[in-house]
Amino acid sequence: MAADASLSFNLLHRTCKLVVLLCFLHITVTLFFYVRSSDDRFAFAQNQQHNPRFFSSNNPPEPEKKAPEPEKKLEKCPETSPLLVGPLRVEFMKPSPVLEQVKKDNPRVASGGRFRPPDCVALQKVAIIIPFRNRDEHLKYWLYYLHPILQRQQLDYGIYVINQDGDATFNRAKLLNIGYTEALKDYDYECFVFSDCFSQPRHLSVSMDKFGFRLPYNQYFGGVSSMSKEQYLKINGFPNNYWGWGGEDDDIFNRLASKGMSISRPSGEVGKCRMIRHERDQKNDPNPQRFNRIAHTRETMHTDGINSLKYSVVKTERLDLFTRITVDVGPAPKKR
Repeated sequence: MAADASLSFNLLHRTCKLVVLLCFLHITVTLFFYVRSSDDRFAFAQNQQHNPRFFSSNNPPEPEKKAPEPEKKLEKCPETSPLLVGPLRVEFMKPSPVLEQVKKDNPRVASGGRFRPPDCVALQKVAIIIPFRNRDEHLKYWLYYLHPILQRQQLDYGIYVINQDGDATFNRAKLLNIGYTEALKDYDYECFVFSDCFSQPRHLSVSMDKFGFRLPYNQYFGGVSSMSKEQYLKINGFPNNYWGWGGEDDDIFNRLASKGMSISRPSGEVGKCRMIRHERDQKNDPNPQRFNRIAHTRETMHTDGINSLKYSVVKTERLDLFTRITVDVGPAPKKR
C-alpha cells in the first residue's frame, strides 16, 4: 500500500509540474503575441497620421502638393497650314448670321476677337483692321466667314473694328491709321489689315465680282490688302486728309512706289472675292479733291500720315468676336 501510494504521489507530482510548465509556456506565448500586437497597433496609428489615405474627419491632412509639370514647348506652325480646305462658297443668306451662334461655332476665339493656335506657335501676328460705320449686317457676314478661315490659317490674330463716331464725312484711311495705332497698344502685331505678310505689300482682293473678277487697273490697291509694320511705317501709314469716297488707295500705291516697293498679289483664283451689295452711305460722297491730292503724294506723304495722326477714343469694347473702338476723327475741312 505504501508503495502504491508513493507511486501515485510521484505520478501526480510529475503531472502537476507538466501542467505548470504548460501554463508557463502558454503565458509566455500569450505575452509575446500581445506585445507584438501592441507594436503593430502603434505602427498602424503612426501610419494613419502620416498617410493621407487614412485620416480623421475632424482633422483632415493637408493635400499633397504636386510639383508643377514643366510647360510643354510648342513647335512653330508649318508654313502651309494642314487645316486649309480650299475654296469656299460664300452666300449672303437671309436673315444674316446671329453673333451668339457664331461665337458658339468658334469657341476658341477669346474676348476681343483674339485667337492663337493651341498646338503650335503661329508664324504671323496679324491685326485685322476694319474701318466701320453703320454696317452691322455686313460685319455679321464678315465674322461668320472669316473667323473660321483665319483659324484654319493658324494665325495669331486680333480683329479691330474702328467705328467712326458721329455723322461727319467718313474718313476710311484715317480709321486705318487709328486701327494700326490702337492695335499695337494691345499686342506686338507684325502684320496689318488681313491675312499673312510677304516681302512686298500684299494686295489680296485682286479678283472682285464688282469688277467682273478682274483687276480694274495695275495700280489698284483697294479692297483688302496687308502690310508689315516696317512697310507701313516706311510710307508713314495712310494719308489722313482723304475725306469721303475715293483716292486713298491710289495714294497708298504712290507711297509704296516712291519707296521702291512693288505690289505682291495672289492668283486671280486665290484672290477671288465677293462684295456685299450696298448703297453708298450718307456722308461718304466722292471726294472732289482726290485727284489733286493723288498728284501730290510724294510731296505730302512725309507730313500727312502716322506722324500727324490726331484723334480721340470715345469707347473701347472687348466683345466676344471683335474689339470695337469708337473714335472721334475730328471735323472734315470746310469745302472751299
